Amino acid sequence: MQFGIFSVSDITTDPTTGQTPTEGERIKNIVTIAKHAEEVGLDVFALGEHHNEPFFSSSPTTTLAYIAAQTDRLLLSTATTLITTNDPVKIAEDYAMLQHLSGGRIDLMMGRGNTGPVYPWFGKDIRAGIPLAIENYALLHQLWREQVVDWQGKFRTPLQSFTSTPRPLDDVPPFVWHGSIRSPEIAEQAAYYGDGFFANHIFWPASHTQRMIALYRERFAHYGHGDPDQAIVGLGGQVFMRKNSQDAVDEFRPYFDNAPVYGHGPSLEDFTRETPLTVGSPQQVIDRTLGFRDYVGDYQRQLFLLDHAGLPVKTVLEQLDLLGGEVVPVLRKEFAALKPAHVPDAPTHESLLAAKNAKKVDA
Repeated sequence: MQFGIFSVSDITTDPTTGQTPTEGERIKNIVTIAKHAEEVGLDVFALGEHHNEPFFSSSPTTTLAYIAAQTDRLLLSTATTLITTNDPVKIAEDYAMLQHLSGGRIDLMMGRGNTGPVYPWFGKDIRAGIPLAIENYALLHQLWREQVVDWQGKFRTPLQSFTSTPRPLDDVPPFVWHGSIRSPEIAEQAAYYGDGFFANHIFWPASHTQRMIALYRERFAHYGHGDPDQAIVGLGGQVFMRKNSQDAVDEFRPYFDNAPVYGHGPSLEDFTRETPLTVGSPQQVIDRTLGFRDYVGDYQRQLFLLDHAGLPVKTVLEQLDLLGGEVVPVLRKEFAALKPAHVPDAPTHESLLAAKNAKKVDA
């Protein structure tokens, strides 16, 4: 099972000091955070895409390429790539390039984002969000798998005898996760292609996530990709830890209360009870995370949000030390002991290349 962190790239005032990092400070800090994730033994770092304040990550491929050059084994991903407002041709080119530069240490998560105005900024209509996601990904999927593409759709100009360059590394496209908070159509899309499905798993109760993943697993099997429990599932999550659970609650409360997304709403106690947000000791995080398996089954990737809501970089690095030192080693052992042999691991470039070569031998 893969464990890692993801960032939505918010630039938020620290409510305990009143200080707001500059864009430059926040960008440099995210590189520090990603590098430390590798140092403490995590597997994945994922970065979101936004084109509005208070976020900095308008070009995740640039940031991830810079991080790839300074790491050795960390898998790099997105959280998410906007499949609705980015041109599929440009996605095909950018992420194939990043795949080559990182030595295959890249996959990506497709999503529609959560900022409505981004659609007209890029000449799109938000009312066509789902059709855009479906058509654009169909084209991207084809661009990575066919040398010469002739294509015509509704939302962009036709392509005639077009070849996307560079071609995917080893002729193996990056693995794709389809990320969603609430849309069953995206779970259906992931199942149709046999791709991964990533449930954000932060803002909604467990029952909602359970229904979405059950739908994806059922449709994954319907399309002939394997048994339902062999579908590739990822979960998000958010944690804040201190050795003493009450210290964690006291320290995190002002950040929670003023967070740009869920601040000034439900209490911390209500939110941690009704959603997977876990604030407490490392053992509480272990117990809560192991409990996810009870309602989603065996899954392949767990990503945690650590750097949201104005937390200073020093605190984020301390959270990474706890996650990598005390939490993830236990989770690895426990999840591995529970996982049946027929349930696959999360795909990597190496495993996808091996599967491709095995098919050649069989043929």
